[in-house]
Amino acid sequence: MLNKIRLWKNQNNSSTLRDKIEKIKELPVPDHVAIIMDGNGRWAKKRALPRIAGHHEGMKVVRKTTMLANDLGIKNLTLYAFSTENWKRPKNEVEYIMKLPEEFLGTFLPELIENNVQVKMIGYKDQLPLHTLKAIEKAIEQTKNNNGLILNFALNYGSRAEIIDAVKKVLNDYQRGILKEEDLDEERFSSYLMTSSLPDPDLLIRTSGEIRLSNFMLWQLAYSEFWFTDVLWPDFDEEHFLKAIEAFQKRQRRFGGL
Repeated sequence: MLNKIRLWKNQNNSSTLRDKIEKIKELPVPDHVAIIMDGNGRWAKKRALPRIAGHHEGMKVVRKTTMLANDLGIKNLTLYAFSTENWKRPKNEVEYIMKLPEEFLGTFLPELIENNVQVKMIGYKDQLPLHTLKAIEKAIEQTKNNNGLILNFALNYGSRAEIIDAVKKVLNDYQRGILKEEDLDEERFSSYLMTSSLPDPDLLIRTSGEIRLSNFMLWQLAYSEFWFTDVLWPDFDEEHFLKAIEAFQKRQRRFGGL
């Protein structure tokens, strides 16, 4: 009897979720969603578990969120997975996080390929462990011809460093005569950033109750809509993601105008 009740509840919840998804798809969805996935460590601490348990649980949420974004017709999903400042964390935690791309992509890559998802990465590859880099590059290579959702991992990424590097590239092109001063505008400068192939995010989501950007896409988020939630990333589910999209759809974006 209990199993029948659970089955009925699951079917009912699934039906309700599908109805919400279809309703949301009746209105324009954001072209690019960026997420600061925060709260893995606090989730684990609340349960008297090691911090790495939170990262493992958070990996499952990445899968669910990616599939839902793809279902909604969102074209770009950027996930802030590891910042240039995160190297300051305990060594065992960093080593575990660096193993997650292998574990995640090792099991999830066939599903990404099946669903026409393309994997990309922004960040500094030269500082990543070889096994991490190989897993990322394998996924990038095997999904490069997919033309559905772009799943973009910000891994070993820091926006200030990105902007400084972009300025250096601008100066180098100017000195070589490739770029003239009058040619430099916001659009041209954006082409020197790591996100040059992506549109700026329409919506930024940050979990765990923190209300800051943490050196994430400082240039690109200039006119993005922000949505913050106290929910810790491992507890972030489809309902929370849909709430964020619904909130975005209710906002009027003026980009400085009226």
